Amino acid sequence: MAASVLVDAGFVVALLSRRDAHHGWAVAEGGRRTPPWSTCEAALSEAFHLLGTRGAPALRGLLQRGSLRVAFGLAEHLEPVLKLMDKYADMPMSLADACMVRMTETLSDSLVLSTDADFRIYRRHSRQVVPCVVPG
Repeated sequence: MAASVLVDAGFVVALLSRRDAHHGWAVAEGGRRTPPWSTCEAALSEAFHLLGTRGAPALRGLLQRGSLRVAFGLAEHLEPVLKLMDKYADMPMSLADACMVRMTETLSDSLVLSTDADFRIYRRHSRQVVPCVVPG
């Protein structure tokens, strides 16, 4: 099992929203991966936006309990993140996705939980598959 479980906005939204198509998957995966889970501020911003005022209290609760933690500083990794966004500009790659890929580059034993199948396309260190679990 991966030492560092990284979660993106899609996973967080699916976990906290019963209306999300991937809710059951997220609950099952979350149950298999012991918190704390790590994320980046860009993914948190997306998750708060997508969850809206109804879902924000549950997300705040994950943060306050320490089940979800911010474990990435964009300022320290700005150039590599921007290079990733340039590389995948045709998709296009979001800032949050680029930060998540960069997190896998800095953490040797990591796994991304995401509802975004693009993580199967992205590569870390130019050619390495991003270790991820996505629905389906």
